[in-house]
Amino acid sequence: QLQLVASGGGLVQAGGSLRLSCAASGRAFSNYAMGWFRQAPGKEREFVAGISSSGGSTSSTDSAKGRFTISRDNAKNAVYLQMNSLKPEDTAVYYCIAGTYIAGSFYSNGGDWGQGTQVTVSS
Repeated sequence: QLQLVASGGGLVQAGGSLRLSCAASGRAFSNYAMGWFRQAPGKEREFVAGISSSGGSTSSTDSAKGRFTISRDNAKNAVYLQMNSLKPEDTAVYYCIAGTYIAGSFYSNGGDWGQGTQVTVSS
């Protein structure tokens, strides 16, 4: 089981950028697909982007396409989410999670979501 710590959130103006990081500890990080989810106040947690274990395949929601880029560095046991052109509706707590990548889609393994990192975008 991986232990995951997300960081890099903060307060940014609309149109700005942030790069989220997720540090993993535990065995065999490179065996896991990884995903980013977010949860806004009063809303359910939603998928943002996923990446296969090798990093060769990625997927994202329509709202993230063209603005957010997921990447990973298996040598550093880390996954990243580069977020550009941020909008107020991107305000949420962002979580990283391990999972499985099947047929172009990411599926969470249902592990511990951790504390997440807060992203706040002001208008």
